[in-house]
Amino acid sequence: MRVSSDGDRQVLDLQRDALSSAGVDARHLFEDHASGNRGDRAGLAKALAFLQPGDCFVVWKLDRLGRSLPHLLATVNDLKARGVAFRSLTEQMDTTTPQGEFLFHVFGALAQFERSLTQERVKAGLAAARRRGRVGGRPVVIDPEKLGAVVAALEHGSTKAAVCRTFGIKRSTLIDALTRIGWSAGTKIQEL
Repeated sequence: MRVSSDGDRQVLDLQRDALSSAGVDARHLFEDHASGNRGDRAGLAKALAFLQPGDCFVVWKLDRLGRSLPHLLATVNDLKARGVAFRSLTEQMDTTTPQGEFLFHVFGALAQFERSLTQERVKAGLAAARRRGRVGGRPVVIDPEKLGAVVAALEHGSTKAAVCRTFGIKRSTLIDALTRIGWSAGTKIQEL
């Protein structure tokens, strides 16, 4: 059972009643008071850990279990691999029946299609941006002139910590910039 917030506005009574009516023992009800987008749902983790082969994991509604269709399918496939059936009361979906199993295969195909479309759109968007002269990735934080001064200071014996303080650069930014130009201690860079 899950509600999206921890306040008094959302309660689990409807879900609890439906699950009890379906024959779920009250001692085997697990609760979450968190958004479905959160990956660290303690109640869901406890419920999944509690299940044994031959059990049936019952939810009131599909959206109470999964953040997205791919997450839902991954969870149900994991259950299936462990020998645990899945049942959703509202959608009347039950993987112990041929119809329920078929419906999950259809959902799986739709999820794969959705992933493929998303990848295709991202690739097309990146290609269009490249044609317009835009390059992806993180912006360069240290301009070439400043980087030249940083390298000169390092080559004259300054420590990386001193250079970071002097130029107001984070150490990780400095390391990334030096790696990008191929500089290491003892190496002289002629032009940047």
